[in-house]
Amino acid sequence: MVEAVLIDLFSLPANLQNNIQGLLCDTLETIEKCSSIHAPFVFVMCCQRQGSERKGEQEFLLPALGGFQNLKTRLEVVPALTTAAALYTIKQRLDEKDLSIIKVILPTLRKDLMKTYIDHLFTAVYQFEFEDLQVVSDSENLQISEPQGEGQTFPSQGMALIQSEIQMHLESLPSLNGELTILRSSLIPDDTFLHGFTTRTGGISYIPALSSCNLFSSSKRRDPQVVVKENLRRLANAAGFNTEAFHRLKIDHANAVCIMGKTEPDSYDGIVTDQKGVTLAAPGADCIPVLFADPVRKACGAAHSGWKGTLLGVSMATINAMVSEYGCNVKDILVVLGPSVGPCCYRLPHESAKEFHKIHPKCVRLFDSASPYIDIRRATRILLERGGVPPENIQDDSITDQNQNITFCTACHPDKFYSHFRGLASYQSKTETVSLTL
Repeated sequence: MVEAVLIDLFSLPANLQNNIQGLLCDTLETIEKCSSIHAPFVFVMCCQRQGSERKGEQEFLLPALGGFQNLKTRLEVVPALTTAAALYTIKQRLDEKDLSIIKVILPTLRKDLMKTYIDHLFTAVYQFEFEDLQVVSDSENLQISEPQGEGQTFPSQGMALIQSEIQMHLESLPSLNGELTILRSSLIPDDTFLHGFTTRTGGISYIPALSSCNLFSSSKRRDPQVVVKENLRRLANAAGFNTEAFHRLKIDHANAVCIMGKTEPDSYDGIVTDQKGVTLAAPGADCIPVLFADPVRKACGAAHSGWKGTLLGVSMATINAMVSEYGCNVKDILVVLGPSVGPCCYRLPHESAKEFHKIHPKCVRLFDSASPYIDIRRATRILLERGGVPPENIQDDSITDQNQNITFCTACHPDKFYSHFRGLASYQSKTETVSLTL
């Protein structure tokens, strides 16, 4: 069942205002008749022309809207300077109401154009169906003119214009939930490595579970790739790295390591490089994002260590790759554990907890319970020390100075970090840990 209707009047010329009113009136009447039991939300998208004495075409649409009582509380006119701005505003309304099935009523000439905008701004979560807008008046056919830069050049040049228009709109949006924040370690020298851990603030993702600096896109989420790309652009500007040389792990919750410059595995939870200007990123949230830096050999790495990866030794696998590939000495490598779920909140079934108990009994609390509390940070530190990393070269939550500690519990700080375990939210988003050789 259609949950929302989008009527696209964006390209209809203002000098046909009387016909537009009649056209909208006929369209709304049809919607109202067909939706007497469950009235959908209706959004009328129109152009707000810059520099005009009028605030927009919506002024001329008001008479056509007045008589539809069933739709009155569910109807909204959305004026904007660009199609991207109007459509993104409507997307926000849809997301506020958790609506996913949308009928788009639009001029035939706008259909391919609109589909392109939708492909960029929406994900597979949404279902769209399209219906031609009947633009025949009593005496003549209305001639629909496409705005310059849209229909006249689409599709040969229109794709780039649409992408540019969307990007410009997203770049103009204010940051949400505070400023973009990057947590840096005092252990890693800033004059050699640019590094840090992001928090959840300072991006433009407005969906509550993803707000606001979401850096991970999926077809199962409402946050499209273009929004994630804009969040990454803002992070890059703040941190000082190049998004074109940005490499994110392809996690599999295992212990494979990618060597930059060699054949990339299909999936890997560790990555290392000695190339200057290359940025490595590991997703975190509840799992541990781990940074590795060797100031002697000028090599670095990043790893994603969840409970499975911890047991499989992904951190030592990353260090071993730095040793074998770049001639690093284990005793020179600095290791920083980033924000992750702490032993105060993280529980696993008893069978899985047994494996952590084997590493050290202190890695498990309430061992005899059905779901003991697990300290994957302590387990990671123990495995690193057993592998030859000096204790003073590891930074984790064992540091008592809160001004120096960056291994916060993600579940305990909802204002700063994403977390799945905090409330088993519908979406688990990602923080990123970034390491950049200079």
